[in-house]
Amino acid sequence: MHKIVVLLGGNSPEREISLITGRNIAKQLTDNGYETVAIDPADYKNTNQLIDEIEKNSPDIIFNGLHGGDGENGKLQALFEMNGLKFTGSGSEACMFTMNKYVSKLIAADCEVPVPAHIYLHKGEKLSESELKKIGWPLIVKPNNAGSSVGISLVDSLEMLKPAMSDAFKYDDSILIEQYIPGRELTVTIIDNIARPVVEIKPKQGWYDYKNKYTSGNTEYIAPAELTEKEVALIQDYALRIFKRTGCKAYGRVDFRYDGDKFYFLEVNTLPGMTELSLTP
Repeated sequence: MHKIVVLLGGNSPEREISLITGRNIAKQLTDNGYETVAIDPADYKNTNQLIDEIEKNSPDIIFNGLHGGDGENGKLQALFEMNGLKFTGSGSEACMFTMNKYVSKLIAADCEVPVPAHIYLHKGEKLSESELKKIGWPLIVKPNNAGSSVGISLVDSLEMLKPAMSDAFKYDDSILIEQYIPGRELTVTIIDNIARPVVEIKPKQGWYDYKNKYTSGNTEYIAPAELTEKEVALIQDYALRIFKRTGCKAYGRVDFRYDGDKFYFLEVNTLPGMTELSLTP
């Protein structure tokens, strides 16, 4: 029988979602005949203790169910690589590129995929009014290195901007101020370098924030999304271009906004959620 260590929880702001993801993964693996051991990195003082615990269990592979932080930014992946441990998902370099939303946007633009106009800002830097005018209202403020919609705000006035920036800076030392693309929210899951059917995300009220993402009944998911064959081919091509250029492998999810004319790249998720409401499942 194959033995699999499932990593879940961790110390990132996305811990609670990761716990649900990890438990779901462990249940599915157990139901399918695998021996599973759930390990929460937050239970260990340092990464050396964590690696020792994983090696003590002698798993055939580590199923990484962490979200955000060191579990998704490439640091743990680099440790696994150094210690010769097999793990699910992308390698350390790809995780580093994709966790950084600004870097992934540069890569997407280099792949000739449209990206929303944006401003990259470090804590302590001043925001240029001329740059802000180029973005226009409304706009999105988000941490540069975070997921699960934590610290993200939809802002439609100058008065709302400062508190939104303060909130985003709670989660990261750098943020993105990004053009809001009106229209539809779409996502493409990739498994084994094959783009799967496009899913459309339709919140019943407001936008796809943390509450609508993780509250049952708040959001409708349309799979496959109602798009023409030409539109499907284009968005899947965009997703695969970015996935491959960033060096991702195994599986992941690429998110877009569609204004009816262009598909705008938002981000790559190297460890998509595996909750009952998550998009990849």
